[in-house]
Amino acid sequence: MTVMSRVMTGVVGLSMLVAMNGCGTATGAAVGAGSGAAIGAGTGYGAGKGALIGAGVGAAGGAIYDITKKR
Repeated sequence: MTVMSRVMTGVVGLSMLVAMNGCGTATGAAVGAGSGAAIGAGTGYGAGKGALIGAGVGAAGGAIYDITKKR
């Protein structure tokens, strides 16, 4: 297994687990990390850096979604 497929497998599994709990922040972070890793690896920027950036953006988006959804 390549590093990318290992990262994606873990992120998909975590996303499914978090989605069952309904926490937008954690779900956003997991999905953001997976997509960031894929984009980073595809562009040559690096899967690790892309995952970190994606996790931050996804967590922020998920938190905003949770805040607006509960009102």
